[in-house]
Amino acid sequence: MALIVQKYGGSSVGNLDRIHHVAEKVIKAKQEGHHVVVVVSAMYGETDRLIRLASALTQHYEPREYDVLIASGEQVSMALLSMALNAKNCPARSFTGPQVGIYTDNIHTKARILKVKTEVIQRELEKDRIVVVAGFQGVNEHGDITTLGRGGSDTTAVAIAAALKADECQIYTDVDGVYTTDPHFLPAARLIPRISFEEMLELASLGAKVLQMRSVELASKHNMPIRVLSTFSDGPGTLVTFEDKTMQKRLVSGIAFSREEAIISLSGVPRKLGMEGHILGRVSEANIEIDMIAQNASTRDDTSDFTFTVNRREYQRAMSVIEELVTELDTMINIKTNSKVAKLSLVGIGMRSHAGVATTMFKALGREGINIQMITTSEIKISVVVDEEHLEKGVQAIHQAFELDKAESDKNPPFFE
Repeated sequence: MALIVQKYGGSSVGNLDRIHHVAEKVIKAKQEGHHVVVVVSAMYGETDRLIRLASALTQHYEPREYDVLIASGEQVSMALLSMALNAKNCPARSFTGPQVGIYTDNIHTKARILKVKTEVIQRELEKDRIVVVAGFQGVNEHGDITTLGRGGSDTTAVAIAAALKADECQIYTDVDGVYTTDPHFLPAARLIPRISFEEMLELASLGAKVLQMRSVELASKHNMPIRVLSTFSDGPGTLVTFEDKTMQKRLVSGIAFSREEAIISLSGVPRKLGMEGHILGRVSEANIEIDMIAQNASTRDDTSDFTFTVNRREYQRAMSVIEELVTELDTMINIKTNSKVAKLSLVGIGMRSHAGVATTMFKALGREGINIQMITTSEIKISVVVDEEHLEKGVQAIHQAFELDKAESDKNPPFFE
């Protein structure tokens, strides 16, 4: 008998018919002899509806009250699923995050889980019940409801699985696993049977929306295998686990992309000690996250060009900070921007031991006439910034260049020797 934690996302519990469908899947796992804990998200679109209500009422809401509001969506889902299970003669009990013992820090809207108590869950499992838990939420030391950020139900599921020492954490969604790129964006994308925690973490951080980044971090820390599956079709899905020799032979695993990028470029920045830190510090003080950074020294004078990217949602705020800073510095810094760019990233642990990956990627983009505006690399990742209008063509070109639409055995040998 295995202990399985299943998580169902918003699209999986989007209406009553789908909740009935989820109940049948949970019952099937139970009938196979497993203990089952289920974590649910809010019904599809519900969290956005609650956020719109708050925004229509006031633009200056208290984070504590905001968390109380948006955590209610998951409470509806957990109760409905529990009702559906009981109606099908499968004993179930539902619990909110605070009720089940998910304790977080005090940072509202982006809380981190500190510990998970297992007594309540263990008690219910001993009574042979299905335990249904509201994802995305917990309680802080003051007894206040906190939420974990968008996609936080994934983190809830992994944290509970790790605390219970479950055999597997299954994340059910509207795709049947992790693909070489978004299959809705590129139909030629191929399902990846196994992927390492490290690769999945990079893909999640770079725009892939299959798993929340924090959930992958937590799974890696506790060596908790995650299996990504489809709620609506059968199949083996994708196992996210520690890397093995099969993964190491694979040069590239996938392509992630993000449309929500904006470039801010400063030319004529005085080359003074600590100037870069001063600029970035001012942006960070405004709680604006900086992604890619590039700098070039001028050969004409004692200045440099300094370029960085921010999320497009924060572009206007970042520009306000930079314009204010330039005025304070009283220098001839020129500001150029492009708020319609996209980030395209190639990820694979095989890059550690193979040369020429960047060359293949850049040549593929060059053949399509796509100009690269920024580049950043790590041991298993190459990211470039391109005009947003070229994103689809760029993803397709790179996907073809590395033959990601083919099975491993069918790929061009030079890439995998």
